[in-house]
Amino acid sequence: MKHAVNFLLLGLIILSVAGCTRTVIRMPAPSAVALIAVPAQQVDLNDDLDFSSLELAIDRSVQYYEGSSQNSVYRMADKLIGAKQLKESLLAFRKIIRNGASNEEKKNQIRQDFDIYRAAGDDEYGGVLFTGYYEPLLEGSLTPTDKYRYPLYKPPPDLVMKAISKNETKISRMKNGEAVPYYTRGEIDVEGVLKGRSLELLWVADPVELFTLHIQGSGKIKLEDGRMLTVSYAQNNGRPFRSVTRYMLDNGMIRGNESSYSNVKRFLKTKEEQELFEILSYNERYIFFRFVDKEPVGSLGQPVTPDRSIATDPDYFPQGALAFIRLRKPVFDAEGNVKERVNFSRFVLNQDKGSAIKGPGRVDLFCGFGANAQSTAGSLKEKGELYFLIKK
Repeated sequence: MKHAVNFLLLGLIILSVAGCTRTVIRMPAPSAVALIAVPAQQVDLNDDLDFSSLELAIDRSVQYYEGSSQNSVYRMADKLIGAKQLKESLLAFRKIIRNGASNEEKKNQIRQDFDIYRAAGDDEYGGVLFTGYYEPLLEGSLTPTDKYRYPLYKPPPDLVMKAISKNETKISRMKNGEAVPYYTRGEIDVEGVLKGRSLELLWVADPVELFTLHIQGSGKIKLEDGRMLTVSYAQNNGRPFRSVTRYMLDNGMIRGNESSYSNVKRFLKTKEEQELFEILSYNERYIFFRFVDKEPVGSLGQPVTPDRSIATDPDYFPQGALAFIRLRKPVFDAEGNVKERVNFSRFVLNQDKGSAIKGPGRVDLFCGFGANAQSTAGSLKEKGELYFLIKK
C-alpha cells in the first residue's frame, strides 16, 4: 500500500537436503540502531481494541512463519532472531491474552516474559511517522464500455525479475538482448504500450480512483450486477514511487493547506483527462493486480487485518513480528470532518511493506475497508512510537 540507506547483505547460507530441494536461510541486512532495547516497565501496554482481531492477525503471522519463511533470520538491535523464535513469541503472547486474568495482570505478564525494543525512528526523540492505508471501492466491469474504460492489468509476461538482495528485486524487460527499465506509468496509461495483449483483469470508471487503488495496493470492485470482486497487488514495474501531492505542491497547483487526501482527490477530479494523466504520470511506479478470494493480501502472502496490520521497511524490522504502537488517531463529526485527535495504543503485526514506507521512521497502518477506513487513512499523519516484542 509506500529512501533507505543501502546496506551490505550479511549473507546467504544454503543447506542441501534430500534430492534437489534446498533450504535457504535468509540473513538480514544490518539494521544498526533501528531498534533499541528499553525497560518493559516504561511501556504502558494498553490496547484500544477487542482482542479477537489481534488473535486473527497473530494466526496469520504464525502461518507465515510455518511456510516458506520458516528459516528466515532477522536482526533486532544486536541480536539475530530466527523465525522459530518469532513464532514462539506469538504463541506465548496469544496464550497470555487468552487467559482469564485482568488486563493489568496480562500487561504485567507480558512485561515479565518479553523483551521490548523501541524503533529508533528518524529524529532525536525516536519519533516514527505513521500514515494509513485502506481498501478502496471502485465501480467496474469485466468488459470495456464507454463508462468502464480504464484497465487494471495483471503482471505482463515480459517482466524480468532479478533478486539483488533479500528485500530488493530488480525489475526490467529485455530489448535487443539487453535488460532495460520496464515501461513507466505514462507509457502504459497514456501511450497504451500494454493494450491488445490480453492483460486486462477488468475496467473501471474513474481514473482518479484507479490511481488511488495503485497507491493502496488492493481494493474491491463492484460490478453492475452487484457482484463484489477483490483485487490485490501482484507486481510492480520497478520504477521508484514519487509523490503526486508533492509534485502539485512544488508546482503551485495546490497550497499546503489543500494537500489533504480528500482535497487532492477533489482537485484531480476537476482536471481534463490529458492534464490528469500528465500529473499522475509523475509517479512512474505502476502496480499490476490479481484477483483474490476475499481479503487483501500483504507482502507476507497472508491477508492483512484491519487496524492490526502495519507496513514497515523490511530492511529494518522483522516481517510478521509482534509490535506495539502509540500515537494519535482522528475522531470525526457527523459530516466526516476531523473534530479532534486522541491518543491511542494497540498491539499490531508487521505484515506488509510499501514503496513509500522506507527507513526506520515510517509505518503505514492498514485501516480496513469502507468510508470510515478511507477517512481515517486519509487523515492519519502522526508522529508516534513503534515497539517490537520478543519472548525472553
